[in-house]
Amino acid sequence: MKIGAIQLQSLLDPEHNLTTIRTMLKEARDQGATAVFLPEVFYSMSDGTKATPYVIQGQDQHYEAIRKLATDFNVYILGGSAATLVEGKVMNRSYNFSPEGKDLGFYDKMNLFSCDLSKHPSNTVIDEGRVYTAGHTPVLLDIESFKLGLSICFDLRFPELFRLYSSQGANLLSISSAFTVPTGKAHWHTLVRARAIENQSYVVASAQWGKHNERMSTFGHSLIVDPWGEVLADAGEGEKIIFADLHLEKIATVRSRLNVIRNPRA
Repeated sequence: MKIGAIQLQSLLDPEHNLTTIRTMLKEARDQGATAVFLPEVFYSMSDGTKATPYVIQGQDQHYEAIRKLATDFNVYILGGSAATLVEGKVMNRSYNFSPEGKDLGFYDKMNLFSCDLSKHPSNTVIDEGRVYTAGHTPVLLDIESFKLGLSICFDLRFPELFRLYSSQGANLLSISSAFTVPTGKAHWHTLVRARAIENQSYVVASAQWGKHNERMSTFGHSLIVDPWGEVLADAGEGEKIIFADLHLEKIATVRSRLNVIRNPRA
């Protein structure tokens, strides 16, 4: 399966963000991609002190605008999140659609980011708990021949979530993110590759990049990593889409190899 991962510099205005995404989805269609992964808060990026005013409520016009990305370009739209109002609470919700526009299910971010780097040159202070309510349910989706485990950004630091997905048959993991610059430089590549290696699964980590507003800057470096931990594509800096081919045979080979290592008498 050929997949794409979009890296964005999302702003508050959804129309601006959708225009950029649609340009990249045209490239994905031309390249023959089956599925495209979006980053965290792709629809509208707030300053982190409060939710965006463009929150999704049920199947409103914002929801339909996201669903239309799948149907207009005939691809799976996966992993990306948008602020969603549910019974008076704002969730950081991942939306997922088939090429026909079928809603495949949602995932609400379980682990909310809290970071105080006020003494760091970046002067970054974020507490998502002031904006969002945490989700509590892991979600697996069947995408073609792959079983996809969903996560969002700070979830990356909780390996038990990915081990749970692996125990339930996941062979593809999505980590849609908006990693800060200092934490990204320190930990992003190491943690993403570790989740792939630990679970012998492909990992698609679509990320935000650049300066979004006066308070928010993100690291970029969207990654596609294979089950051996090899980086198949790294977006580096800038807005772009990266591609890779995922092979079930590669997963089987890596898992067989590691089983031999773990059981030398087998």
